[in-house]
Amino acid sequence: MTVIGGEESPVYLRLRGMISAMILDGTYAEGDQLPSVRVFASEHGANPLTVAKAYQSLQDKGYVTVKRGIGMFVAEGAIDQLRVDERAQFLTEFWPKIRQHIARLGIEPAELLDRIDA
Repeated sequence: MTVIGGEESPVYLRLRGMISAMILDGTYAEGDQLPSVRVFASEHGANPLTVAKAYQSLQDKGYVTVKRGIGMFVAEGAIDQLRVDERAQFLTEFWPKIRQHIARLGIEPAELLDRIDA
C-alpha cells in the first residue's frame, strides 16, 4: 500500500504503506531485519499496537517473515511482489481518482509530460 491518498486511510495502513515504500526504495532490502515494533513506533510517533498491526498486515501478505525471538525480516521475493501489488492498487484505486482530478483541473497530457523531469 502506498502513501498516496493516505490521509483518509487508517493509521496502520499508512504505516504499512510507509514500510512498503521503504522496502521498494531500498531502505530495507530482502533479508534485512525491520526495526522492532517499539523502535519503529518511537521513531515515527506511533502507537506500538498500531505498528504491530501494520507489521502483521505485511506478514499476512508474505512481504515479511518472523524469526521467533529474533525479529521481522523482509522476505525473499518481497520487492517484486510488492511492486506487482502496488502497481495493481495504483492503477485500480488511485489512478482513476488522479485522472478525474486532472480532468477537473483542465490539465492537458502535454503539460504533464513537460513536468516529468521537472
